[in-house]
Amino acid sequence: MAILIFFVAHWQISVFFQTFFLHRYGAHRMITMSKGWERFFFICTYLAQGSSFLSPRGYAILHRMHHAYSDTPQDPHSPRNYKNALSMMWDTKHRYDDFAYRRVEPDAKFAGGYPEWPFIEKLGQNWAMRLAWCGAYALFYWQFATAAWMWLLLPMHFVMGPIHGAIVNWCGHRYGYRNFENDDDSKNSIPFDFVTAGELFQNNHHKFGMSPNFAARWFEIDPTYQVMRVFAALKIIDMTGTQKMRYPAERKALPAEAPAASGG
Repeated sequence: MAILIFFVAHWQISVFFQTFFLHRYGAHRMITMSKGWERFFFICTYLAQGSSFLSPRGYAILHRMHHAYSDTPQDPHSPRNYKNALSMMWDTKHRYDDFAYRRVEPDAKFAGGYPEWPFIEKLGQNWAMRLAWCGAYALFYWQFATAAWMWLLLPMHFVMGPIHGAIVNWCGHRYGYRNFENDDDSKNSIPFDFVTAGELFQNNHHKFGMSPNFAARWFEIDPTYQVMRVFAALKIIDMTGTQKMRYPAERKALPAEAPAASGG
């Protein structure tokens, strides 16, 4: 039981900070927060993702490219361009590494506006620290695993962040229903996204690229947005108005077209 609780907790916490901090705040700047809270959530993201920590810079640049070129040959991770999810994410890894490790400079329109903290980023990209995280996960399993099959879950902890990305980028553009006719293949995979904390509302998100609420219809529930409403009530973040992105590539709906921020 301890292993299952640990796995589910790690999955949910990791994907929450990926969608809240890296995606909605880092890539899109849908919300604002103080520098102190930004540093706090930066650390939380590192602790949550552990060995699979994703650099806000690398994540933001790739995601902005994805919105600008959604499901075209220039899209860095469109299912249209790959035979399977594994080949898509392997190629995405190399593109991400180029930007995260600053081997390649992006087009200027995709750069800037994302949180940066060199110390944490170097820590997260350090292989000794990654292996230390993997060792910590393995020690937990050594202590609490009660059946051999439980060990099959262990490797997923090592690459939790990329697994979440693969699910969203592959399933969110192949399986589900569409509320809006966008000029891409984006779909809403499930009406209550308990798997990726709202990320699988890809059709809604690609239509209303600056809305912090990824749900658009009455029966859709975006769990991360509900947490964000609590953060806003506590004055941790500000959702009173969405900022324009700091790059001109966003070609989807303007913030004013987005569903009301108080929607479910």
